[in-house]
Amino acid sequence: MTLKEQLYVCTLARCQTITKASEELYITQPALSSYISNLEKYLGVKLFDRTGKRFVLTAIGEEYVKRAEV
Repeated sequence: MTLKEQLYVCTLARCQTITKASEELYITQPALSSYISNLEKYLGVKLFDRTGKRFVLTAIGEEYVKRAEV
């Protein structure tokens, strides 16, 4: 778990939209979306459920954020 990875996941979890999270992180929306998708593929689990434009943490995503924030 890298610091960049933790920052991106936790920011998206708090903001719940790629638009708000990417603005806070000063990166483009496609870059953040791609990063999250690649991370989920690498980990082999979904961290977020996509509902329209909202990104909502899955149970595994909630555990990830809980551990990242410690």
